[in-house]
Amino acid sequence: MFKKTKNIDTAFRYIRLFSVAFLAACVIISLFIAYKSYQLSSQSQNKVFILANGKALEAYAADRKDNIPVEAKDHVKMFHHFFFSLDPDDKVIQANITKALYLADNSAKQQYDNLKENGYYSNLISGNISQEIKVDSIIINTDVYPIYFRYKGEQKIIRPTTVVTRNLITEGYLRNVSRSDNNSHGFLIEKWRTLENTDINIQNR
Repeated sequence: MFKKTKNIDTAFRYIRLFSVAFLAACVIISLFIAYKSYQLSSQSQNKVFILANGKALEAYAADRKDNIPVEAKDHVKMFHHFFFSLDPDDKVIQANITKALYLADNSAKQQYDNLKENGYYSNLISGNISQEIKVDSIIINTDVYPIYFRYKGEQKIIRPTTVVTRNLITEGYLRNVSRSDNNSHGFLIEKWRTLENTDINIQNR
């Protein structure tokens, strides 16, 4: 009888030990699964898939500070593109200038007003003149705020009889503003001015 009781007690201890070990293993596995799920969720939040030309391309989210030089250069590039890419069509001119003025402050508006007052845009339309701009370099200094930039580009003025190539150098500063549909980079150009805009080549057509 005593031996039988002892066997039951030993069996009970084994079962209790097995139950504790099984419970501990379940807790460890549950914690591991929760950790991996959180890790996977965090990684997935940093991934964005963009559909381009029928193909899904993977993009990664990053802090804005990592992209400031790239976004700043593109902002400056797009502003100059809209401001200087013109055709002899009043609607095209107005549309491009409107897009450009969303990206800059009153310093750009003043230059536009001066050109308009001097009949520059009217002459483009009446003379069937187109204007193109190609960027050579954009220097960005993110060590100062507002961010300083210097733009160097090549401007082409295409007339019915000649093509005039001019070099264009401008400078200004970039201030942070809220992003919007009209200003996707969230910068505003301030104190924009033209340093140089001189003819470098005239070619007959």
